[in-house]
Amino acid sequence: MTARAGVLTLGETMLLLAGPGIGEVRDLDHMRVDTGGAESNVAIGLARAGVPATWVGRVGADPAGERVLRDVRQAGVDVVATVDPERSTGLMMKERLQDGRTRVTYHRRHSAGSALVPEDVPAGLVEQSALVHVSGITLALSESARRTVTAVLDRAEAAGVPVSFDVNHRQKLLDAAVAREHYRAVAARAAVVFAGDDEARILLGAQDGTGDDGDTPPTSDEDLARGVADLARGRAVVKLGSRGAVSVVDGRTTRRAATPVRVVDPVGAGDAFVAAWLAATLTGADTDTALDRAADAGALACTVPGDWRLPGPGATTHTDTDTDTDTDDPAAAVHDHVER
Repeated sequence: MTARAGVLTLGETMLLLAGPGIGEVRDLDHMRVDTGGAESNVAIGLARAGVPATWVGRVGADPAGERVLRDVRQAGVDVVATVDPERSTGLMMKERLQDGRTRVTYHRRHSAGSALVPEDVPAGLVEQSALVHVSGITLALSESARRTVTAVLDRAEAAGVPVSFDVNHRQKLLDAAVAREHYRAVAARAAVVFAGDDEARILLGAQDGTGDDGDTPPTSDEDLARGVADLARGRAVVKLGSRGAVSVVDGRTTRRAATPVRVVDPVGAGDAFVAAWLAATLTGADTDTALDRAADAGALACTVPGDWRLPGPGATTHTDTDTDTDTDDPAAAVHDHVER
């Protein structure tokens, strides 16, 4: 770490309702109450790894907002929140479907969190940070949220504070064709970019079968990572779910297989991955170690319900070294079959 004060994140965190097992909301008679948001999930992961983290956001003046603030604070994150008396805290519902997919439904249009404005980020907060972390979700929330991200990036650049960017595309919030230019603008200003392979293709203009210059787009995972690194400032990590991850850091390509686990809930695995990679890098770990820690953290996050929870005391997780794990079972591998 540098002498600066940890990592700053900003974005929307919502109340989460999740089914107790497999089943659609329409068929359930009760749901578990929790909270979640990509940026606060990353902040929580960083705090657990011993890296100071601050989350900036907005919540409504309602019980859901109180729960969000309590959960993030109790997880060890410094919270800088605006309580909006005119808007409600956002809500998401999570279902585990019979075919193994996880479906997330949002109720966040005109929510408090979507109304983020540049003034919500106090003077000096960006400037004293060692790193600023943003995601594409905030870019998709509203015009004012996009302005906030841009303002924070301007402040970070002026102060010499590096930025990390997780694309975190949400098709339900913003069409990929529209989102692409927003993502590319932020990626070009970031010290490191995280993306799934599908998100990397959005960044590189490959969804329609052509690259930026009309050429054939990258097809291998390594080429995707190199393409994203070229767009950014030489550092990119492409998350591949059950196929692991590939990083390109200053021209060096590293591949890491996924850590197999029996999946309970894949939502939040990407955030845990990012937090572990950033924590390792900020504390001086090499590229291989950072990718190892990230892959293990993402896998562990899949073994418990919730976006940011950890296994309880005495809990065990199934890995590829367990004799009772069926490696042919698709649930035994890290995956990201999430509809959102």
